[in-house]
Amino acid sequence: MTGSAEVDSLIEELHAQAEQDRDPEATPDVGIIMGSDSDLDVMAGSEDGRAGAYDAFVEELGFEEQTDYDDPPESRFTFETFVVSAHRTPELMYAYGETAADRGIDVLIAGAGGKSADLPNMTASIAYPLPVIGVPVQEKSVDSVIGMPTGAPLVAVDAGKSFNAALSAAQILAREHDELRDRLVEYHENLQDDVGVVSRDLHELGTPEFRERRE
Repeated sequence: MTGSAEVDSLIEELHAQAEQDRDPEATPDVGIIMGSDSDLDVMAGSEDGRAGAYDAFVEELGFEEQTDYDDPPESRFTFETFVVSAHRTPELMYAYGETAADRGIDVLIAGAGGKSADLPNMTASIAYPLPVIGVPVQEKSVDSVIGMPTGAPLVAVDAGKSFNAALSAAQILAREHDELRDRLVEYHENLQDDVGVVSRDLHELGTPEFRERRE
């Protein structure tokens, strides 16, 4: 017991869910955890235009966020989101990592900020061999996130790039799901089309008019 009724309740729920024999199609495919709700703009995306993992999953790949373990959304591919602090709620971190696979999660994305960004590293150790993708929320978090010893693997993206973490998680899942592979290919082809349109406009309009239209 942690002494916090809210945290203890979450821990109990995670363990209870892990004991259920759920159809994998009804459980979250990806778990997103972050050290603080102040990390949400990086981990999910923000109104100022910064794209995050939520944007990648929902807007680009057709995932839905699962907010009730017992009532999954209609989408075949889903993710869940929690705040799990390695330093303030270590028991919750352990419970989440220990139960993730039994709860049906296939990939974890863990983000943390500060110089002691321990959540991705610790979660990777606890949840092993489940793959964990670390997101340093800030530049100063990079060394902490990627500094795992040999034998303790952790995949990581660059600072603030939770969008790429979501794409990487989807790539892992796509090895077993052709439908998701097709969505990833379509996303990449759309990126290529965007570059092609810009290239043609720049060439045909000329640099001065192209710049003017961008402003």
